[in-house]
Amino acid sequence: MYDCILVPVDLDQPSSWEKALPIAVEYAQIFSARLHVATVLPDFGAGVVGSYFPPDFEEKAGREAREKLSCLVRDKVPAKLDADCHVVHGTVYEKILDLADEVGADLIVMASHRPELKDFLIGPNAARVVRHASMSVLVVRG
Repeated sequence: MYDCILVPVDLDQPSSWEKALPIAVEYAQIFSARLHVATVLPDFGAGVVGSYFPPDFEEKAGREAREKLSCLVRDKVPAKLDADCHVVHGTVYEKILDLADEVGADLIVMASHRPELKDFLIGPNAARVVRHASMSVLVVRG
């Protein structure tokens, strides 16, 4: 039923992967699907904000994120499962959707934080991914 599953995670928020990643792994095993685990780094390189960071900040942040993501996948995803790691820069929901299209994902499995009143049912990034995705999205309550 699913051939390619994308799991976006926030490396600084275990709640973004503690429940969602095991579910994605289970689905990948059941359907013999390829698993893509991704994290999105904010894009600080442009405009006034970027001027407050060292010139090599984005490169260092990307390298550190790749190392952390690789460790997470090594620790939480069985070695026999086909899994790829992705670190992308930009707006969270946009980059999740772009990556899903790029890798040909037919399912996105992502966590959503406990909603505040303003978020109503799910967090803003999860809501945008659900609203704009062309593939199925499974939102796992954190």
